[in-house]
Amino acid sequence: MGDHKDLTDEFAAAKIKDLAENIKTCMFCTYREDNRLQSRPMSVQEIDEEGQLWFLSDRNSGQNAEITLNPTVELFFSEPHDKFLTLHGSASISYDRKTIEKLWNPVVKIWMPGGIDDPNLSVIKVIPEDGYYWNNKNGKMVAIAKMAAAFVTGHTMDDGIEGNLKL
Repeated sequence: MGDHKDLTDEFAAAKIKDLAENIKTCMFCTYREDNRLQSRPMSVQEIDEEGQLWFLSDRNSGQNAEITLNPTVELFFSEPHDKFLTLHGSASISYDRKTIEKLWNPVVKIWMPGGIDDPNLSVIKVIPEDGYYWNNKNGKMVAIAKMAAAFVTGHTMDDGIEGNLKL
């Protein structure tokens, strides 16, 4: 078992920003009409100082339709052997042009062929309520070395720090 450290308020927001900005892509989960999770990979465009996450999306996408019916979302970030973050929160959809321009990244054109002026381009804002994090104390390379040593010696690895997040 690693160290346990629960974080609240601005400390939770800072941890979300630190982990999510480095991982970038998450499994973005919404709830379908039958109340089952629907997951898809999405790249976060920005995380603000309050820990709110911003995504660009197509107005006609499944996630937009599902958020309209139920704003509850789950986000799962993972960087193998190093960082993990789970967030539970609520999402809202906006078509604000200034926000779209602020968040725009040319790579998004892969999914939005009309580019920054695509009329179907929308912004999803996720306000996390709580979550859980786990990351290594010493970085990925040290963690991999410690895992290998634990495998060879039969001892467990104790290199993580984890905790609840509450905003």
